[in-house]
Amino acid sequence: MKKADNTALQHGRILSCVGGLYTVESSSGIITACKARGVFRNQGITPYAGDMVAFKNGVINEVLPRKNSIIRPPLANLDSLIFVVSLCKPVPNYLLLDKFIAVARYKNIEPVIVITKTDLSSDQQLRRIYEKAEIKIISIDYDDPKTIESVAELIEGKISAFTGNTGAGKSTLLNHIAPELDIPVGEISDKLGRGRHTTRKAFLYPILGGYIADTPGFSTFETQQYADIKKEELADCFPEFASFTGKCRFSDCAHICEKGCAVLEAVHDGKIEKSRHSSYAAMYEEAKLIKDWEKQ
Repeated sequence: MKKADNTALQHGRILSCVGGLYTVESSSGIITACKARGVFRNQGITPYAGDMVAFKNGVINEVLPRKNSIIRPPLANLDSLIFVVSLCKPVPNYLLLDKFIAVARYKNIEPVIVITKTDLSSDQQLRRIYEKAEIKIISIDYDDPKTIESVAELIEGKISAFTGNTGAGKSTLLNHIAPELDIPVGEISDKLGRGRHTTRKAFLYPILGGYIADTPGFSTFETQQYADIKKEELADCFPEFASFTGKCRFSDCAHICEKGCAVLEAVHDGKIEKSRHSSYAAMYEEAKLIKDWEKQ
């Protein structure tokens, strides 16, 4: 007679997945080479790095409910998305930055902007635009340790993903926050789970009582890879619109070109930045092209 398996289920967090094998961190340590139940595929379940799971004998039996997820790279339960933006070389791409921020808002992930290369240009324009959007902003000065500490405090005890254009200074920043990562500047470290051609992989690195992950740069970003935001919900992803959206002449105002639009009036009066509204309008046109059957 086959003995009953009395091994208790353990709970832990997925740190990475490579080749269908998962690394899970639990109270008993880090367990490597875990496999997912075969039935997951039939049920349309794909475990992500960041997922809390129940497992036993090296098999993940259940993926616990997520608070959010993104699919490129596959990450779950993010608390914050850190946008590393340089003031020059490369210059900020406001449309792509606004797309990322909108998705973060849509997914209930806190967006944070970290500005680099402040010794080469002024951060005033960037600050003016995004302070109105109620986004936390930190300007990095490597001669002032307090600016690095501010970023470290933000990610302490949280699951955070860092993203930004190549050359924005992400590796330099991470090395100052966590020297043990030892990331070659200008490269992507295998420690963060991403090589030159493996942007769909994800790896969480335990740090400061939380975890950090790497994500693709802006040059590879397409909104629909992260979330299909319906055009009716898009304005909610721009918090600076909130004081005006209920004051439009028409209740179904799209805030694009309608007469009596309070949002457009706020843009005209400088209460909403023109670049932010331009990004909204571009995203709205993209959202109009999403077919009903494609919407989440």
